[in-house]
Amino acid sequence: MTDPHSLEGILSKGEPGGSEPGPAAKERSRSLTADAIYELVRNPVFWVAGTLVVIVLTMAVVPGLWANQDPNVSAECDIQLAQRSPSWDRPFGYTTQGCSMWGAVVYGTRNSVFVAIAGTAAIAVIAITLGVIAGFYGRWIDSVLSRITDIFFGLPFILGAIILLTILTTRTVWTISAVITVFLWPQMTRIMRGATIATKQRDFVDAARAVGASNFRIIRKHIIPNSLAPVIVIGTINLGQLIAIESTLTFLGIGFQPPTVSWGLLIQAGAGPALGGTTHLLWIPCAFVVIATLSFILLGDVLRDALDPRMR
Repeated sequence: MTDPHSLEGILSKGEPGGSEPGPAAKERSRSLTADAIYELVRNPVFWVAGTLVVIVLTMAVVPGLWANQDPNVSAECDIQLAQRSPSWDRPFGYTTQGCSMWGAVVYGTRNSVFVAIAGTAAIAVIAITLGVIAGFYGRWIDSVLSRITDIFFGLPFILGAIILLTILTTRTVWTISAVITVFLWPQMTRIMRGATIATKQRDFVDAARAVGASNFRIIRKHIIPNSLAPVIVIGTINLGQLIAIESTLTFLGIGFQPPTVSWGLLIQAGAGPALGGTTHLLWIPCAFVVIATLSFILLGDVLRDALDPRMR
């Protein structure tokens, strides 16, 4: 949906000179920021996707605001109501355990979204660190890191995840997100490397060197701030993709395990009964996964369009 290579042009301009930006640089930065905000607020997709993202995040952080029945509390479930179809009283019906389906999908949001957040954060840290080092220093350092990145790019994700998650006896938010990070950091690292190389060639970086700024100061003050836009865009898109990945891994039996509640487990539990006609057990959690995934991806696309002047 988004071409990663096109994101390398999402860079803000800096001001030639010393370590602190001058008035012209500040004015330009304000102008670029104002242009991006203007593009966002007049785009209806931003408001729709942003609203859905906020809803998903609040469900993950404070599910009690959205549902008063916690599927983790057995007293709130009644096995006699198991697999009941949606009705006026319960528009979302009941799960295979006799719990409210609405409560299950709301409380299941936390594990699915937290895996996406933890995985994306870890990928971003690795990508920023390795991408900046490779792009800024170049030469043999860039060659070594690029070859390592190529090796991980060639690893089959599903097969590798199956092997690692099968070895791990405990499957928590942290272990699942760690396995995802192992295989998915190369793409963002390449993007950060390209953004760093482009920023390093700007006049304001040469000016900072001319006044004696150290490499560390140049990286901290100039390279990273002016190279983060592509990472922000890809990170937002990754949040949606990782939600779908968690659901896929759990559905295959190598993700979360009962009695944990997640969207993937709800889909796994509802697949069998759905073949017998109880379809709400499958399509309701699937709908939540699709809506959440598309919301993050669309928000990332909108951010790309707003931050990249070439897309206007």
